[in-house]
Amino acid sequence: MLDFLGINVEHYIDWGVILRHLLLIGFALLLTLPVAVNREANSSGGGVRTFPLVAVATCSYTLLSLEVLSGDGEAIGKFMAGIVTGIGFIGGGAILKMKDDSRVSGLANAASIWNTGAIGMSVAWQRFEIAIIIAVINFLILRVGYDAKKMVKENGGKECEDDYESKSESD
Repeated sequence: MLDFLGINVEHYIDWGVILRHLLLIGFALLLTLPVAVNREANSSGGGVRTFPLVAVATCSYTLLSLEVLSGDGEAIGKFMAGIVTGIGFIGGGAILKMKDDSRVSGLANAASIWNTGAIGMSVAWQRFEIAIIIAVINFLILRVGYDAKKMVKENGGKECEDDYESKSESD
């Protein structure tokens, strides 16, 4: 491909590594799609672009650190700490405080952004069981939590108070 420049591309590019990294990054992206679709449908914050991008970037940076810093555990640890800090910064941008009242929104988005970063990092380390568990738990919390939050808002908390009072009276 670059033979006209006198560069032996095969010497610099390991297609096996490229394929492995592509598969890992693709898997990280795939695991975040349920959370991304949920957030797209149920929030005004991040969605089908933000969450997969966080996972892809985290996975990519982790793969980069593993390749470049291989064998230097302390340097890899520092690199990972920087990634986690950066994800926290992005998540912090998802949290909004409303001026008209003391309500805060975007906490589920921020936590989910952090989780998708953990998914990407887990996939890069090829700890697929951790990535899958995080993805499933995150999705279930968002799905069940959304319904529970809606039920509490519709009942105004009254049902919860009634249950508490009836349990107190029976004791």
